[in-house]
Amino acid sequence: MATGLAAATCASVLDAICNATSYSVAEVWIKLHVGDPGAAGTSNAATETTRKQASFSAASSGAITSDGALTWTNVAGTEDFTHYTAWTASSGGTFLFSGTVTANAVTAGDTFVVASGDLDLTLTAAS
Repeated sequence: MATGLAAATCASVLDAICNATSYSVAEVWIKLHVGDPGAAGTSNAATETTRKQASFSAASSGAITSDGALTWTNVAGTEDFTHYTAWTASSGGTFLFSGTVTANAVTAGDTFVVASGDLDLTLTAAS
């Protein structure tokens, strides 16, 4: 399974820590998938192609959590969302990271919501 940070994101974070380079992302956009999105974040894309902009609380103890709901209204197809990818833009952009979602199947025309606090990204912290 290829979920987690994109290889380019890993390199950018490591360069920022170890080589004093600057790294920032202005916006994070979430795209839905119906299976593992793979290392490039492009496999198993959902019929619903709209990306939603996410915002996050301050990171703490190696984790960060969304601080607003992500809502897709009138979804394009009947399917079961199982994964998501995060991107730097509403279309195109750079793949940042991916993860899984726990969801029920949706029917075309439904509304799908990832509640505030339900989108998490965790890095392993030394303990």
